[in-house]
Amino acid sequence: MNTPTALRLALPQTATLGEGLHWHPASGRWWWTDIEARAIYAWTPGAADTLRVHLPERVGCFVHSRSGALLLGMAGRLARLHLPDLQAVGELKLQPHTLEPVEQQLPTTRVNDGRCDRAGQLVFGTLDEARPRQPLGSFYQYSLTHGLRRLALDGVAIANSICFSPDGRRMHYCDTLTRRLMVCDYDAASAEVSAPRLFAQKDLADAWPDGSTMDADGHLWNAEWGHGSVARYAPDGSLVARYTLAAPHVTCPALGGPAGDELMVTTAREEMSHEQLAAWPLAGSLFGLRLPAGLYLPEVLFAD
Repeated sequence: MNTPTALRLALPQTATLGEGLHWHPASGRWWWTDIEARAIYAWTPGAADTLRVHLPERVGCFVHSRSGALLLGMAGRLARLHLPDLQAVGELKLQPHTLEPVEQQLPTTRVNDGRCDRAGQLVFGTLDEARPRQPLGSFYQYSLTHGLRRLALDGVAIANSICFSPDGRRMHYCDTLTRRLMVCDYDAASAEVSAPRLFAQKDLADAWPDGSTMDADGHLWNAEWGHGSVARYAPDGSLVARYTLAAPHVTCPALGGPAGDELMVTTAREEMSHEQLAAWPLAGSLFGLRLPAGLYLPEVLFAD
């Protein structure tokens, strides 16, 4: 099977900053956040309507829990949100319950990218919103057993690209501004990491690394902000393929779908001029592509 290299429009949207995309098998839906809209979305493939959950604060990342609740990485806190119906459509306005404050001593940072490790603990990073951005952000692990534990990694200006090898022993991440994808050894039980090492360096001047996901073969898929593409890297960091789409700011790739054979990505309209928006009218939408079977590696539910 020869896989096409261009993603198609899957769901028209006008997200300012679509992010955090993932497939949730129990609900049979794609879930993501529009960070600047302070909203979480869910969409059943083929359906005409989405669910939009309005929240009081921006959500940089979120995961589903074993209990059915959502664990939210909100701008300045971790919070728990219970949805009465995971199949709902239309508009909801809900108030989450605060679990843990995050970086209250740093007024210019907020929670950004994150996902569960293979043990079901949330790992996330923060970014600096001041301009010019400074490497004030950090990476953390959160569990009900240990609470919030900072990972011993250097400070970052924009934490991104967090994902884990299929065996859970390696953590991938990046500071977007460095344009370098990094990897380190990772121990979920102790929250200890090894010295980081370079995984891949971006080879295009206008491609900035954003969100990533891991497939069952141990390949990393990385969204390339500014270049309208998703890059797939082999376990040794070599570039295997690059997939393009009709929006320049690609933010987060995810694998899944009803048959587990789809690549889906979120995009953004943020930092685009009126002229650019006219040239790229589909920016902010979801795009997808059918892939060979067997690549989907399910996301781990938060252990609550």
